[in-house]
Amino acid sequence: MKRKPEEIAEQLYEFLADESGEERACDAISEDSCHEVPGNFFLNAINGFSSKLAEQIASPELVIPWVFALAGVPTIFSGLLVPVKNAGSLLPQLIVSAKIRAFARRKYFWSGAAVVQAVMLLLMAWAMSFEGVTTGIMVVAALLLFSMASGVASIAFKDVMGKTIPKGKRGKLLALRATGGGLLTIVAGLIFYFFIGSNEDYWVYQLLFVSAAVLWGVAALLFALIQEAPGATSGGRKPIEEFKNGINILREDANFRRFLVARGLMLSIPLVQPFLILYAQKELEVSLSGLGLFVIVTGISNSISSPFWGRFADRSSKNVMAVGAIFAAIVCGYVLMYSWVLPADYQSIYTFSPVFFLIIIAYGGVRMGRKTYLVDYAPDEDRPLYVSVANTSIGILVLLSGVLSVVASVFGVQVMIGVLSVMMLVSAAVAYKLKNA
Repeated sequence: MKRKPEEIAEQLYEFLADESGEERACDAISEDSCHEVPGNFFLNAINGFSSKLAEQIASPELVIPWVFALAGVPTIFSGLLVPVKNAGSLLPQLIVSAKIRAFARRKYFWSGAAVVQAVMLLLMAWAMSFEGVTTGIMVVAALLLFSMASGVASIAFKDVMGKTIPKGKRGKLLALRATGGGLLTIVAGLIFYFFIGSNEDYWVYQLLFVSAAVLWGVAALLFALIQEAPGATSGGRKPIEEFKNGINILREDANFRRFLVARGLMLSIPLVQPFLILYAQKELEVSLSGLGLFVIVTGISNSISSPFWGRFADRSSKNVMAVGAIFAAIVCGYVLMYSWVLPADYQSIYTFSPVFFLIIIAYGGVRMGRKTYLVDYAPDEDRPLYVSVANTSIGILVLLSGVLSVVASVFGVQVMIGVLSVMMLVSAAVAYKLKNA
């Protein structure tokens, strides 16, 4: 006898979420939403598979710079990619959250943002028909709009997850999204490595952007299918009112301020990654090339770390943040001791390459911990405001973080790595002192 899709989803959910359907705990969500949890769980998860694969095959940190080099785009445009991506997605959120609050169902904001992201990727593919400065301007402009749409999606995602997935199961969902996306990324990386790595035809790279656009379209459809119960709309405020309320939250909620300090200091983990590459290039005289190899490393590290971090996050998300930051600091400590501890004969890319693998795992833990903590800690009615205040604050810090590059230019890469590793340790101490969510 064939089973219905609902029954299959129910059994898979019980297995992955470690619970029985008869004893389902639905903390922090409505009774109506409780019945829809298994279906929503898997729609959200598969949505994550699609969106995270799309993020990797058109990554501003890796793929777009690679394409820029091929198209003869000046280096200055490559330097703009990460700041534009982060600031574009984080800074506008305080204004956007006021608009989202006025709608009872917020899932369509995520789906609409995903459609915008798909269109921007198609524009990037078209930009590859040109060369040099023209390509750079078109791609950076499209990335700015892409990132602003990502900011809208970020607020909507956390709010929808808070309404549709019980507290205690959200970390597992985030882990499943990352693991599935990581496994698909490994497959994509293998394809790049064996079939695309040495191909310099523009159409191949245009195909990457088009494929990513299609994946965002699929993700938009899946998220729109989530069964989301109507939420409160009475709290809708104008942007200036939202700004004032955000200031009030910062003034009155000391624990939230502590969270922002921890999250801001944890920016040191993604900031250290390019300096690790510079260190390897300088000290080991190697060039870390091969698009497929980098994509594979990212996929493997996400797949390995996500299940552990997800279960850990459901038990204590603040401790995940702290452990991830300490882990990253230890990795940086290995780098700083590398040339002193290891004999010259053992200093090679093979003994240094685990650094890149481990730092991605550490950052995966920090990201999962802070996402889970914010969703669990923020009050249901004000969750979009808390998310937008957090992201806007971090967006400002992202812009200010460019000043840290002066340290590297004046004192050298190793000093920069040391400074950032100290920031990681301080962030761990701050995260440990947070209240339990």
